[in-house]
Amino acid sequence: MTRSELISLINQRRSFLCVGLDTDLNKMPEHLRNQPDGVFMFNKAIIDATIDYAVAYKPNIAFYESMGIAGLVQLKKTLEYLHTQKAFTIADAKRGDIGNTSQQYAKAFLAPDGDFNFDSMTIAPYMGEDSVTPFTTYEGKWVILLALTSNKGAFNFQFLEDKATGRRLFENVLETSKQWGTPENMMYVVGATKADMLTDVRAIVPDNFLLVPGVGAQGGSLEEVCRYGLNKDCGLLVNSSRGIIYASKGEDFAERAAEEAHKLQQQMAQYL
Repeated sequence: MTRSELISLINQRRSFLCVGLDTDLNKMPEHLRNQPDGVFMFNKAIIDATIDYAVAYKPNIAFYESMGIAGLVQLKKTLEYLHTQKAFTIADAKRGDIGNTSQQYAKAFLAPDGDFNFDSMTIAPYMGEDSVTPFTTYEGKWVILLALTSNKGAFNFQFLEDKATGRRLFENVLETSKQWGTPENMMYVVGATKADMLTDVRAIVPDNFLLVPGVGAQGGSLEEVCRYGLNKDCGLLVNSSRGIIYASKGEDFAERAAEEAHKLQQQMAQYL
């Protein structure tokens, strides 16, 4: 999906909601847990219930890999179904390695003729340019680079200051990596729990889209994210996972997911 197509979808649905498909067998409704395609059935029901309110879906790859081959089959079925819908897809894989290894990761998740054919994937920037640029080689696909994350451990490294410049590590990541792509193919992860830092982020990457996790269960504020992070094209994909997909553990899980997604969409429409 191109940038213009993504912006058009945001305007059409009056939403910049991303639904995280962090599908955990132990948290799924009990009546689906023993079904051979239970994970896919759960995901499909969530997608069907929220597609009018969301523009993106983000399966967290670890939840599927942890189930082995069976989990990857469920992921493949989920992606095949998402390809029949109008939605931006994100492989939350956080990959990044030496160039030839990154080429294989990119092929696995982004190749149009591959099993998954995601629109984008999350990438760790620690190993530098040659570990990131292989993900930019597929036309119409996006790199979503980790910049400032929502976890407590972000303070271990991401806020360390360069003694010579006073610039923090996450700012160096933004400044350096924006040379590796463009606002047409590079987004950044900025956690909602660091919303007050979005002004600093926008000073460096004013035009890029930001994927913002942490709204909802992690305590991030949508109002603060919008205040500091919106740009002229919206420029945000705000993710909610547990707050939507596990709104209920009963047979009404899809209906409750729809309610939670609709609430967020209505709030987002006001900011748009």
